[in-house]
Amino acid sequence: AFEALRMGQPFTIEGLMTIAAIGALLIGAAEEAALVIFLFAVGEVLEGVAAGKARQGIRALANLVPKTALLDVGGQTRTVPADRLEIGQSVLVRPGDRIPADGDIIEGTSGIDESPVTGESVPVTRSVGDRVFAGSINTEAALRIRVTTEPSDNTIARIIRLVEEAEEARAPTERFIDRFSRVYMPAVIALSALVVVVPPLAFGQDWSTWIYRGLALLLIGCPCALVISVPASIASALSSGAKRGLLMKGGAVIEAAAKTTHVAFDKTGTLTRGKPVVTDLIPASGVSEAELLAVAAGVEAGSNHPLAQAILRRAKAAEVSIPAARDARALAGRGVEAIVGETKAWVSSLSHAAEIGGIDAAAVQRATVLEEEGKTVVAVFRAGQPLGLIAIRDEPRDDAAKAVRQLSALGVSATMLTGDNPRTAAAIAENLGIDFRAGMLPEDKLTAIRDLNRQGSVMMIGDGINDAPALKEARVGVAMGSGTDVALETADGAILRDRVTDAPALIRLSRATMGNIRQNVTLALGLKAVFLVTSILGITGLWIAILADTGATVLVTLNALRLLGFDPTKEA
Repeated sequence: AFEALRMGQPFTIEGLMTIAAIGALLIGAAEEAALVIFLFAVGEVLEGVAAGKARQGIRALANLVPKTALLDVGGQTRTVPADRLEIGQSVLVRPGDRIPADGDIIEGTSGIDESPVTGESVPVTRSVGDRVFAGSINTEAALRIRVTTEPSDNTIARIIRLVEEAEEARAPTERFIDRFSRVYMPAVIALSALVVVVPPLAFGQDWSTWIYRGLALLLIGCPCALVISVPASIASALSSGAKRGLLMKGGAVIEAAAKTTHVAFDKTGTLTRGKPVVTDLIPASGVSEAELLAVAAGVEAGSNHPLAQAILRRAKAAEVSIPAARDARALAGRGVEAIVGETKAWVSSLSHAAEIGGIDAAAVQRATVLEEEGKTVVAVFRAGQPLGLIAIRDEPRDDAAKAVRQLSALGVSATMLTGDNPRTAAAIAENLGIDFRAGMLPEDKLTAIRDLNRQGSVMMIGDGINDAPALKEARVGVAMGSGTDVALETADGAILRDRVTDAPALIRLSRATMGNIRQNVTLALGLKAVFLVTSILGITGLWIAILADTGATVLVTLNALRLLGFDPTKEA
């Protein structure tokens, strides 16, 4: 208390305890003074133990990464500390071993248990070229993995940092309680002083009795339980969410997510699997399928867009020779252009192709039929020379329709925002039972989020890259993706499992947390109100007052810890 006073903070919990203990000694209540200090110390210990449990799950994550790794050099392996691995090195991971670093598989196919990172208990099959995460368990066959991140920056390390930083990001409710406490504590001291002084001076009452009651009031007024009511709940919720692949960047995000009235979904890679396949090749007159595919693959060669990857996979499967391309440039929301051979070529949306003469009337009619089947159609053309159409289909995720139903049950409406054409969007939206807005450029998505925000509180869920402006504009922006840098570091939160049903789960967790906070605040203030009256009336004394305060603190913390066992993925 003295150190706090020196720092200009006279109204602290320790200060109240010191005044109460000294006052009890002055009126001859030495036993009660000792008991007050003892109970306060016990309460501090219990509070620390209880609050520490909320962070144990996060600390345990650090132990999931193995301490050693089998470094592969020229076909020979040797054991090295995992924290000494460098980017580009190759490691051998045997069946049953934990993966020591984030990396890409360069040899082997195996089932990977990614539950430490994503909370997904069912192993997923990973093969050459796939990314794997430190701490995951190799369940079936030996793998060779190329290290792609520093040990100090692997996915689990980033999750731990994210949650620790989130615990420091205070919710508006918490900031309000802090402001309230700064006014509340001087008010309690002033009221205690009035209780001590007024009855003896105004009514001739016994000084010793009213000093004792004033000290009891001082103790019951300690805002310990009130101050810890919000951070304990937030810490428990962050820990519970992290174990299930649901990350939120602090109390402010949890509070905003609890108020969500509308969820806007990106389509590709969010509501759909993000692994589209080429279904139809329709070359123009005089053009072969191989030529159509070769030019399209050349234009898309440097792109990581899901539709581009589908074209490149089809070209590889067809063993088409991909021509060299240069000066490739993405046309936001329209397509890609590049110089293939000696002339410029495009892979673009039908509307953009129609604007610059890249599609004829017959192809438009054929494209309309394909789009009504739920396929995305792109036009491939050179300047003034249509080459043909490529139809691509990206299937909805298995749980997408279920997620929409769960959101509806929570009273939350949902909309799909997509740059795809209206016919394809309508076909997918009809299967999912969701509203949609189609033909949207990135700036259109931003405008749509602004419109929806005027009607309520919007959560936007997207891939974290193409949808960055919309994610930032939404009240809560959530990136969806299995532990990617973008998913962890952009937006306000992340869904690490590729499950659309985790969107309603995030809202359930946030609402449960805010309900828990309200319970805690009611419990803390309710107990104080009861014992405030009994202390003034002389029914309860010093040790009961401190016991009530300590008890309220422990009860509030234990109530917050209930969130550790709350499973937001289960429907109520």
